[in-house]
Amino acid sequence: MASDALKPIEIGLNAAIVAVEGDAPLILAVKDRADDNSLGLPFGPFNPVAHRTLDMGLRAWVEDQTALKLGYVEQLYTFADRGRHTRPGDIGPHIVSVGYLALTRITQESAAAFERTGAEWRDWYTFFPWEDWRDGRPPVLDDVVLPALTRAVKSASSSPRSGTSLAERVHLAFGDDGTSWDEERVLERYELLYSTALVSEARRDGRKPADKTPVLPGTPMRFDHRRILATAISRLRGKLKYRPVVFELMPPEFTLTELQRTVEAISGRHLHKQNFRRLVEANALVEPTGETTARTGGRPAALFQFRRDVLRERPAPGLRVGARS
Repeated sequence: MASDALKPIEIGLNAAIVAVEGDAPLILAVKDRADDNSLGLPFGPFNPVAHRTLDMGLRAWVEDQTALKLGYVEQLYTFADRGRHTRPGDIGPHIVSVGYLALTRITQESAAAFERTGAEWRDWYTFFPWEDWRDGRPPVLDDVVLPALTRAVKSASSSPRSGTSLAERVHLAFGDDGTSWDEERVLERYELLYSTALVSEARRDGRKPADKTPVLPGTPMRFDHRRILATAISRLRGKLKYRPVVFELMPPEFTLTELQRTVEAISGRHLHKQNFRRLVEANALVEPTGETTARTGGRPAALFQFRRDVLRERPAPGLRVGARS
C-alpha cells in the first residue's frame, strides 16, 4: 500500500471512573456540548511532549475535564477498531484509544468541582439495565432483550452457520435461566447486542437490525464509550473475587452493611447477609475499629476498616461471592 494511503493515527486516553454512593454504582460522564450534549467518558489525546507516560496523560486529562484527581487506576484494553471515531466526510486521524478503569470516592469537593466542569455521576445501570439482578431477574430481559435476540437468531437461520453461531452466543452470554447468568459477561452481552444492531450506537454506525425492532433501553454514549464502560464493568466484577479493590470505593471506616451494599451494587446481585458476613470473616479482610455509628438507622452498628496486612499474607485476597440468594 502506498504511504500516502495511510491514515495518521492518534492515541487517545479514556477513563471509566467508578464510585459507589448508597446502592448506586456510578460512572463519571462528561457532556460534549458540540455534539448535542452527548454523554461520554473523560477523554483526551496523548501528548508525548506534555505527558511522560500514558498514565500521567490520563490523569492530566481527567483533572482538566472533571477537576478530579485520580487515585487507583489500571489499564483495561486498547480499542483500535477501524471507524470507531469517524463521522461522514471525516478526514481526521484514526483514533486508537487506551482505556482505563479508575476507582474513587465521592467527596463534597469533587461534587462542587463538577458543577464548574459539567461532569456528572450517572448510575451505570442506566446504560445497561439488563445487568442489575439485585431485585431478581430484570423484567427488561424477558420483555424486550431476549425477544429481540430471538428474532435476530431466526433471521440469521437462513444461513445455518451464522444462525447456529448467533444462537450459541446468545446462550453463552444470556443463559437460559437465572442460574446460568454470569455477571462478568457484560462486554460479551453488549457486543452481541451491538452486532445485532439492537443498541443505538450500532445503528448510528450504519448497522441495520434484522427487522424493525426499536433500539433497546439503555442510555447511549459517544463513539464506542459504552463498549469501554462494559469492559470496565466486566473487569471490576471479576476483580472483586481475587483482589480487595472494593475497599478503594469505601470510606476509611464503614459498617458491614455498607460493604455488602457496595459489593452488591458492583456485582449486580443480591447477597445473603449472613453468608456475606461469614465470607468476609473467613477471608479476614476487615478488622473492627472499636467504634460504632448510628448513620445506618436503628441500633448502632460496629465500624470496620480494611485490614491491609492481608495483602502480605496471601496472593489473592478477594470476595468470592457465590450464587445469588
